[in-house]
Amino acid sequence: MSICKQFFVSGRVQGVWYRASAQQQAQALNIGGYARNLPDGSVEVLACGAEDKLAELESWLWQGPTSAQVADVQAEEVEYRETDTFETR
Repeated sequence: MSICKQFFVSGRVQGVWYRASAQQQAQALNIGGYARNLPDGSVEVLACGAEDKLAELESWLWQGPTSAQVADVQAEEVEYRETDTFETR
């Protein structure tokens, strides 16, 4: 079953290749959506795909790339939208 989740990732997640790394992870898992920086220093990730693949991505979001220091990941299921690609914004 395909679903969409919106994640808000806080900590040291900007300026450390977090969005690009999240994009690589999502593409490897066949997940669509986007990652974008927010003005408060956090990163928003919208991910749509198979529920088990989103669980894998969520685990990765807690780690991030090696230079990131993730403090928290908030997640909520949102309305499903069809998306074929994962973008950075």
